[in-house]
Amino acid sequence: MNKQVLCSFILLFTGLLSGQNTQKSDELYKDQTPLEIKLGYSNKDLNRNTDDSTFITTSMSYFHNDKWLDIEVNLRARGNFRRNKCYFPPVKMKIKKAQYSGTLFDGNKTMKLVMPCLIENENNDNVLQEFIAYKIYEKISPFHFKTKRVNIEFTEPRGKKMKSFQLKGFLIEDDKRVAKRHEGKVMERFIHPMAMQHLTSVQNAFFQYLLGNTDFSVAYQHNGKLLYVNKEIIPLPYDFDMTGWVNPSYATVNTTLGINSVKDRKYRGFKREKQYFDEVREQFIDKKDSIMYMVGSYESEFSDPKEFQTMIEFMGSFYEILEDNSKFEKSIVAEARTK
Repeated sequence: MNKQVLCSFILLFTGLLSGQNTQKSDELYKDQTPLEIKLGYSNKDLNRNTDDSTFITTSMSYFHNDKWLDIEVNLRARGNFRRNKCYFPPVKMKIKKAQYSGTLFDGNKTMKLVMPCLIENENNDNVLQEFIAYKIYEKISPFHFKTKRVNIEFTEPRGKKMKSFQLKGFLIEDDKRVAKRHEGKVMERFIHPMAMQHLTSVQNAFFQYLLGNTDFSVAYQHNGKLLYVNKEIIPLPYDFDMTGWVNPSYATVNTTLGINSVKDRKYRGFKREKQYFDEVREQFIDKKDSIMYMVGSYESEFSDPKEFQTMIEFMGSFYEILEDNSKFEKSIVAEARTK
């Protein structure tokens, strides 16, 4: 076993061990049953009157231990594209320690709340598809965000009337919680991808390829963060809506990559030693049944069976490439970037 492979093995092993470190914040994500919550605010106010340092304050009700409880939360709109294009902008949520201490949210000072983008038939299915993407990555890498599904009764003032929506959504833990779990820290500066740990970088690239995602940059931390763990730099991906996997109505395509649809895959990982491609390829193939079973377990929760079927077929096309030597070499290995 050469030095690089040994280092990769040690990193993965220590990551798995450190991933067992528990925090108060983990309690929220332990039970994967969707949490029932009630929220109310004006989307216009959220978009117009919040920024990186300005929040609106509201009460959030949640059903826990057979009763409804209230907690004060501070919210702001986040993201660029979805903030401008979506009826329901994605939300960053902050909770003061005095509010979360001793509750289900203990330790979760900051979280993201993902909700549907638009008011349309497939909006809840799109959120479910994005949530499932996070669950897939949990099976691939110990370095991932914990997530918690929520069913949201959302009430919005419209003039003198109130409009109610029944929405699916999910909470994402803060990146600093992920870093602390692995006894590392979050990095916030440009790092060339080839300076990042090889194995986890290839895992991330294969995962993005599975999703048909080109809307990310590990170097510039676009739809991703970087962790510094055991003197290694680890990519930590998030935001998977603009993908072939979700294929939302508002998706835009980066045609400069030679693709015409978000369902056209383009491998965006960097060229590394072939052994890492082979190792991660084998990992995805070995976990195929487990991943497919997990994805299939959500079938009954889709409003439109076609959305689920399209998603399954898209995953199938990924494995067709992975399991065929010629397609694998042509579509992934040969496409790896050098700059």
